Amino acid sequence: MTDEGGVTDEGRGAAESRGSGQAADSVLVALADPTRRQLLELLAAQGEATATTLAGRLPVSRQAVVKHLAVLDAAGLVSGSRVGREVRFTVRPAALDATARWMAALATDWDRRLADIKRVAEAAERDAR
Repeated sequence: MTDEGGVTDEGRGAAESRGSGQAADSVLVALADPTRRQLLELLAAQGEATATTLAGRLPVSRQAVVKHLAVLDAAGLVSGSRVGREVRFTVRPAALDATARWMAALATDWDRRLADIKRVAEAAERDAR
C-alpha cells in the first residue's frame, strides 16, 4: 500500500530486515544523491516536515521530493507518519549509525592489513641488509 507521501508499507524498515552489508549499500546509494543529502539535513534541522514544506526549500518539485523521500525511506533513513491529511517525515538515525559502524569496522580491518604489510616490508628490508 502506498500513502500520499509515496512511501510503501513494504519499504518501511526494509533496510533493517536485510544484512548489514545490504543495508549499508542502501544507505550509501541513498546518500549518493546531493538532493537526498539536503533532504536529510533539512529534516535533521527541522525535526519533521511534509514533502510540500521540503519542496519549498529545494529547487525541485514536490513530486521529486516524494520520490527522494521514498528512496530514503527504503534505506531506513527517514520515516513518514500520517497526521490528518499530511504525511510528516522524520529522520531515523539507526540505519546511518549502522552504516557508520560498518565503515569503522572496515577501516579497522584495512588498518590491520596495512600494518601487516608494513611489518613484512620492514622485515624484508632488514633481511636485505
